[in-house]
Amino acid sequence: MPGPRTWLRDLVFGVRLARTGGREGWTRTLLTAFGVGLGVLLMLCAASVPSLLDARTAREEARQASNASSEVPASRSHHSFLHLDTSTVFRGDTVSGELIQPDGAQAPPPPGVRSIPGPGEMIVSPALRDLLHSAAGALLRDRIGYRDVGTVTQAGLAQPGELLYYAGSSSLSPDRGALRSDGYGHTAAEEPLNPMFLVLITLVCVVLLVPVIIFIATAVRFGGDRQDRRLAALRLLGVDARGVRRIASGESLVAAVCGLAVGAVLFAALRVYAGAFRLWGVSAFPSDVAPVPGLAVATLLAVPAAAVLATQIALRSVTAEPLSVARLAGTRSRRLAWRLVMPIVGTVLLLAVHTVSPKDSSMSPLPVAFGAACILIGLTGLLPWLVEVVVARLGAGPVSWQLAVRRLQLDSGFVTRPLTGVTVAVAGAIALQMALGGMQEQFRHLSGSPGSHARHADMTVYLPYADQRLVRRLSTGLEHTKGVTGVLGLTETYVSRSDAAAGMPALTSLTVADCATLRELAALPSCHDGDTFVARAPGHSAVNRQVTATAVPGGQLALGAGPDSGAHPRLWRLPASVPRVTSHPDPMGEYHHGVLATPGALDPKGLPAADTSVSITTDSRVADAAEYARNTVARTDPAARIVTLLKEDRDKQYTSVKTGILIASVATLAVIAASMLVSAVEQLRARRRMLSVLVAFGTRRRTLALSVLWQTGLPVVLGTALATAGGLGLGVLVLRVVAKPVQQWSAFVPFAATGALSVLVITLCTLPPLFRLMRPEGLQTE
Repeated sequence: MPGPRTWLRDLVFGVRLARTGGREGWTRTLLTAFGVGLGVLLMLCAASVPSLLDARTAREEARQASNASSEVPASRSHHSFLHLDTSTVFRGDTVSGELIQPDGAQAPPPPGVRSIPGPGEMIVSPALRDLLHSAAGALLRDRIGYRDVGTVTQAGLAQPGELLYYAGSSSLSPDRGALRSDGYGHTAAEEPLNPMFLVLITLVCVVLLVPVIIFIATAVRFGGDRQDRRLAALRLLGVDARGVRRIASGESLVAAVCGLAVGAVLFAALRVYAGAFRLWGVSAFPSDVAPVPGLAVATLLAVPAAAVLATQIALRSVTAEPLSVARLAGTRSRRLAWRLVMPIVGTVLLLAVHTVSPKDSSMSPLPVAFGAACILIGLTGLLPWLVEVVVARLGAGPVSWQLAVRRLQLDSGFVTRPLTGVTVAVAGAIALQMALGGMQEQFRHLSGSPGSHARHADMTVYLPYADQRLVRRLSTGLEHTKGVTGVLGLTETYVSRSDAAAGMPALTSLTVADCATLRELAALPSCHDGDTFVARAPGHSAVNRQVTATAVPGGQLALGAGPDSGAHPRLWRLPASVPRVTSHPDPMGEYHHGVLATPGALDPKGLPAADTSVSITTDSRVADAAEYARNTVARTDPAARIVTLLKEDRDKQYTSVKTGILIASVATLAVIAASMLVSAVEQLRARRRMLSVLVAFGTRRRTLALSVLWQTGLPVVLGTALATAGGLGLGVLVLRVVAKPVQQWSAFVPFAATGALSVLVITLCTLPPLFRLMRPEGLQTE
């Protein structure tokens, strides 16, 4: 058993051999370094994600107002200020905004801002300024009508492309939703990640990193056949077979170290342009893209170790004798049993994971990660066996077919080795697309109502106070807004019987709106300003009992007497002759039971614990109808919060994620296809003498070109079939974990097509060197 000193000596000798191998040796080293460098680049990018997210989170927390409250007017000081969130949405993109009104001259500005802007002025992010000054931002300019007086620097931005502004005001009040603070730097309690996102993120990491690791292990074998013959000559020097493998590992070690350097250089070059790239709506500052030290060190150590291990495993099937080399391929068939272990283990792990729900905070990503990794890595062992079994049963056909089949029967490893990365990448991409297709439905319909019907509103405006005059102005403005077809405004709070026992109040809701609106909420016999009604909801017996117990004709009610009401609620007496009516769903699909009152019966101004909402229905045929409605709302009251019925932003993010994964997967396939091309060219160069002999004996060049196509195409077809089966199976298992049905059985189509296209491109690219290698000069030998 060789000791550490023997290993070190042979590795050093292999390093020296790589350095003194002439142009051929350096060519192989550079090819390997380039391939390894691409993998290192991807690993360094992955290692930078935690630091990128930490830096982004730190800046977001640094600009959050601290000690924010609307209940402590006594805290006003020279250091305090009022602020109001005025964020909006413009064509699916969030525009973050905040109004600020200082209480004194020493009020601090937000991070990234030199001073608080004056009333009517704003300080904007560079991305928002570019949007406002563009033709596409005309509607947004109407909504954000402040004068641009400065720029938010990096310290105040979560990302380079963030749309953000701070505007000054002189009319903010805690009674109108504003909060008072005395500084910035609030650290919010960390919310648990949605387990569905956790499963998705885990799957993304596994799918992107496993092919990279396999790709690196494959890249260190570029030009392996030529290396085998070179190392065979070492036997003349008395080196045993194990020593030859150790020396070969030294050569691969040089290429791996050079690959680390290449990857580091590529990473440093691309890092400068990090702000120019935007993936899934997220961009990054170059200073944020820094690998986590622990992960960077792990990459630094893992790549050379993987190179040495891959070389040792690859050379176990090679018998190197003096001036000759023989491969063991074909002397014994590959066994299937041990190749099924990892896929079976991965399947069992995923089946053992309990079904998770959106509120399940105990979800652990480790079983999902290990299960998916086992299935994907297991495909690398199944592919060589599948190719060997299939080609062993192929027989007669054209000459080109027979040449290709015989070559694959003798040794299929030269094709399947680089193809394993493609198989894993395709399988992972298919599983990701299936998982996204199933999960997307969950987030697309989050805010839909089970009782909804054809009169659905598209968005709702919420105000944290009661103001019927504002509701009328807002409703009138919206009714005259382009693209708006329906408006429904109302004010709601709770009421309880003032004589109810303490701790057990009879409680129901109170809705104040004009007659036209109340007719949309219930079937009214007649209605005039000053009328009051008691509404019961059909099919809700428990709710109706609560309404009956609370809304007693002639009884006294405590207004705003909900769970958050004060100690001395405002009192109001229900008329003695109040009609009872039946409610029906509003445009949001909700029932409004309890007391229904017109403004003449009860003035909603100053109503305790009240909220005002205005439902808006838009015409989908009018472009930017939602943007026109948002502009009207912003002009009426900047404090209004608009919520869309469908989560368009999340749906847009999921569409972006699917597109991003498609692009990333195709890019990974392109990189691995490049390695296949290099491997194919190396194989042709190793066989140039045989090709020249075949041409000399009258074999047509077209026949040899077709044989190269069959040699590449057959394994790729089998690999694509295996990847499709593995990807679909993994996708089904992941969707089982999140209890979602399969929505996209056709997810494999684009990736299978990409694999087939890569075969055609690789074959076409190998034709020029193939024709050059068929020349008579290839018959020369020494």
